[in-house]
Amino acid sequence: MGDKANAHPGAAGRATAADHPASVRNVVLVGHSGSGKTTLVEALALTAGAVNRAGRVEDGGTVSDYDEIEHRQQRSVQLSLVPVEWGGYKINLLDTPGYADFVGELRAGLRAADAALFVVSASDGVDGSTRMVWEECAAVGMPRAIVITHLEAARADFEEMTRICAETFGGDDPDAVLPLYLPLHGPQGPDGHAPVTGLTGLLSQKLFDYSSGERKESEPGPEQLPAIEEARNRLIEGIIAESEDETLMDRYLGGEAIDVKSLIDDLERAVARGVFHPVLAAAPAADGAKQGLGTVELLDLVTGGFPTPLERETPAVTTPDGRPREIEAACDPDGPLVAEVVKTASDPYVGRISLVRVFSGTLHPDETVHVSGHGLTDRGHEDHDVDERIGALSTPFGKQQRTLTHCIAGDLACVAKLNRAETGDTLSAKDDPLLMEPWEMPDPLLPLAIQAHSKADEDKLSQGLARLVAEDPTMRLEQNQDTHQVVLWCLGEAHADVALERLRSRYGVQVDVVPHRVSLRETFADRSAGRGRHVKQSGGHGQYAICEIEVEPLPGGSGIEFVDKVVGGAVPRQFIPSVEKGVRAQAAKGVAAGYPLIDVRITLRDGKAHSVDSSDAAFQTAGALALREAASDARIHLLEPVAEVSVLVGDSYVGPVMSDLSGRRGRVVGTEQAGGGRTLVRAEVPEIEIDRYAVDLRSLSHGTARFGRRYTRHEPMPSHVAEKVREQAKEN
Repeated sequence: MGDKANAHPGAAGRATAADHPASVRNVVLVGHSGSGKTTLVEALALTAGAVNRAGRVEDGGTVSDYDEIEHRQQRSVQLSLVPVEWGGYKINLLDTPGYADFVGELRAGLRAADAALFVVSASDGVDGSTRMVWEECAAVGMPRAIVITHLEAARADFEEMTRICAETFGGDDPDAVLPLYLPLHGPQGPDGHAPVTGLTGLLSQKLFDYSSGERKESEPGPEQLPAIEEARNRLIEGIIAESEDETLMDRYLGGEAIDVKSLIDDLERAVARGVFHPVLAAAPAADGAKQGLGTVELLDLVTGGFPTPLERETPAVTTPDGRPREIEAACDPDGPLVAEVVKTASDPYVGRISLVRVFSGTLHPDETVHVSGHGLTDRGHEDHDVDERIGALSTPFGKQQRTLTHCIAGDLACVAKLNRAETGDTLSAKDDPLLMEPWEMPDPLLPLAIQAHSKADEDKLSQGLARLVAEDPTMRLEQNQDTHQVVLWCLGEAHADVALERLRSRYGVQVDVVPHRVSLRETFADRSAGRGRHVKQSGGHGQYAICEIEVEPLPGGSGIEFVDKVVGGAVPRQFIPSVEKGVRAQAAKGVAAGYPLIDVRITLRDGKAHSVDSSDAAFQTAGALALREAASDARIHLLEPVAEVSVLVGDSYVGPVMSDLSGRRGRVVGTEQAGGGRTLVRAEVPEIEIDRYAVDLRSLSHGTARFGRRYTRHEPMPSHVAEKVREQAKEN
């Protein structure tokens, strides 16, 4: 683990197909935007010999950020796989976006990985969203290590940042988060800053100097040993505390010298079990250098300390109809095929490409597999259960794809031409279809109402949107029947911007963003009556229908009730359904501001008919006229949808969140402690007031709060708000 001999150069480079699960390491990089994840992947690829020179995010030259959008924005917006080989092991590095809008890509990376590297910037520290991901990983026991970057920053302090990481991530056991190395500083510059040029191994007590651009090992001088003794002793005690050998602590406290090999073996086992979290330092290679600082140590940690896919518990598997199914030998290349699509992308030349993690069995090109979906029809995803013939298998390296002959359990590969498979779907044998338990995805809660820019765009819009949501399960497509709007529900503004850009650049669809409308309703505030007279007699067959109705409000949720109280045949029986049809049609159109009328009882009291000129159409028209007249003499309430909003927020932000909800005309209905220093705030808020709440709450809570919303009912709008809506309706 960095204190070991360097990996054999001949075993380094770009990785291809793995031959056994034990030789695979699947590692996801986690951290806030700008923490240096993509730069770190580039440095690791250089040290492993997978690239000849390291690219820069600013120049758009990195392996993992190859999308044009990423080049323009200079940040990752999608999950990217960079496989490298080190010491005879295949390491699948999964680079994830750090921005909260792309958390779906992060969750896909967590699903595909067996361990996580948390990348923390020495200049920026640990943000709230990174803490939340750490807790999620802890809940499922995922092994984790911490990499501190940006040590070249003027005020970077490795020791201080290590202390912060121990407090933040260690919880009740800060000694489970300790550094394996201390930085080695070069001469102090004119600005007083001494750059980090190497590392001191605490266990081996050796120096690893990177100042020449390539790692060189040496012995420390006698004057350097006392400086590392305290940190070394604390590290040894931390390792022994997590050791499975219960006698080790007694032996250590009794003065017995524990040999370094035993300590490293115990350290690796503790890391793999997810109970000890080493802290390392890393920096990109300088121009012309062969290795970035700390990259050899990090690659050795990944191969020596992180678990193999054999040590991961396979997610629950059922048959497509929901019956439990046990896979006796999980992660067995000879077992039943169980693979999962963790990412879907479109290539203009190849078509749809699916990044797949194989959990059991072996995937071969040109075989027919069964594709089982989770039926995310509420998000616009097709519900399917079909057989498909897969195309070529390949391993990605940025834009490049290298052909694979197979992909065994524990490994990842790209599959071409799975035209029906979407992110989250399960691939299994066609004669033994299976379905994996889905991973948790956040609900998209920011609405983006769009319309085609031109007739040509309109023809391509539905297909482009279908492809977009097939790639991204954190996006929901809604065709709103009330407002007749096409709405893309996204996670945030950046997510929405990327969606629009992909529609334009990938699918050739130009759209316009329009104001999002909520589904308003109308109702009568009090009882009213109306008379509908439709009489046209100008020679020949005319039209004659008169009806008198009474309208009264009903409790919320009652809908529209039609009652016939005509006596004496004033309205012939065959025309009473016509009156009902007319008033219901008018109610659907609205009577004041053009929104559907609900929660009223409409009673037909009287009317007149003509033996020749009365007709179904005439009484439909008369019914509509009667309802409009009744509305003209009544107070009409404009009803707005109200949502039940649940906000999970850190205790320190509860006050500002409750105050903000009140400012949105919300009613807080309760709070409860949720554990971990968090509170669940429940409130009822008009939907028109939370259109951009996904963005505003993130700003208010510094990205640490989450919320959910659920429609509960429609209720009357305040008069001043309703008046604005009516004025807008008149203008439109």
